[in-house]
This record gives sequence, structure tokens and C-alpha cells, in this order.
Amino acid sequence: MKKLFIVANWKSNKTTQEAVEWLKEILNLKSQISNLDQKEMIICPAFTSLAVMNWFIKENNLPLKLGSQNISNFEEGAYTGEVNAKQVSEYATHVIVGHSERRRLLHETDEDILAKLKQVLAHNLTPVLCISDMAQLDHYLAESSAVKDNADNIIFVYEPPSAISGGGAYHPESPEDANTNAAEISKKVGKRVVTLYGGSVNPDNAKQLFEQEYIDGGLIGQAALDPNSFLHITNNS
Repeated sequence: MKKLFIVANWKSNKTTQEAVEWLKEILNLKSQISNLDQKEMIICPAFTSLAVMNWFIKENNLPLKLGSQNISNFEEGAYTGEVNAKQVSEYATHVIVGHSERRRLLHETDEDILAKLKQVLAHNLTPVLCISDMAQLDHYLAESSAVKDNADNIIFVYEPPSAISGGGAYHPESPEDANTNAAEISKKVGKRVVTLYGGSVNPDNAKQLFEQEYIDGGLIGQAALDPNSFLHITNNS
């Protein structure tokens, strides 16, 4: 049985109190999580919730890790409003890098993303690197050796923008098409890498996606906001 990676991207949702309530629900339902030794569950809340969630998870021995949804391009210093990798590493083990919403809404460039990837790796955090299409991956590989050199320590996400349900019309790919593209990521990197699918993963389609050969789990958005839905996806593998 392959290891399953479930990354919950809460986006700009939940206050700290709401985040703790979510964790309390998971604590109550903990016994229902099947095959725990074969699963890695990473929750990515807002920066404001990381410290309290880190404390709660440790106090209650929850089988969860924390990730940040973003990170600064820069090291610590005179960068007003930025949150750097050293700060994040106090609470989190993972960082989402290059999400298409940040590219579209906040105009992040490939160069920005590669700079963030460098910061994440330098502080021994695990990047959750989003790939919108193969041309984007080609550009990353051409511009920096960091992706290939650190491929074993990166969680790749194939996340076509058309499949993201954050707003407007969207068109999720078939599990077979998603698997083909996930396989292409490994081919371009030059080795089998951990690859998740991102884009409208929910309790109804998770099993079909996760049973594909080259899909090792999912980057979950809206469906991860509800603890019961999150656990349904986690167990539906």
C-alpha cells in the first residue's frame, strides 16, 4: 500500500477559535481514522492560527502536521508585513509554494516561486510545490537546479487552475487524465516523485483519484473546512 498524503489548504478561512474547534472535532473522531501509519495529514491554516494549532496538536497527540500557505521571498530583516521561513519553522513542517490563486490574484512570478522554494528548503521545511501545467514545470527546471536536486524532499501538486472550485466555472479532470499528468511530472523530474492532485477533491471523487498509480493524495481546499468531510476523504483511499 502506498503512503497517502492529504494536505488541507484552508485558504483565507477560520479564526483561531474556529481552527481549535475543528481540531477538537478531529480529536473526537480520531479513532475513526484508518491505516494511520500509511497516511500523512498536513493542515495549512492562516498564519494567525499556526502557534495555537501547533500547541493543541502536541498537547493532544493528534496525528497531524502543520503547513503554511505561503512564505516570504526573503530572509528575516526589514521586510514589513512579510513572514519568513525561519518564523514559520517554529510551528510548521510544510509550506505551500506557487499556488495558482497567488499567481493569479497576487501576480506571483516563476522567479518569486523559485525564491520561495529556496527559502523553504534552506530552513528544512518541506515544499508543497504546485504545478499548473507542464510548461510551468519546464520553466522551473530550466531556471533552477533546486527542483531536481531536492526532488525527494518536495511534495509536488498537479493543480490545473480550471479544476479549482474557488470561484466561477470549473472543470475537474478525469482521474485518468490527472494520473497521466502526474506521471509526466515524475518523467520530467527524472524519478518517481510524490505527486498530489489539487482541484475540487471531495468525498465523492477522492477514492477514484487516490487509487491512480501516480497520484499519492490530494491538496484539499473547500472540502477540508469541515472535519467530517476531511476525514471522509482521508479514509476514502
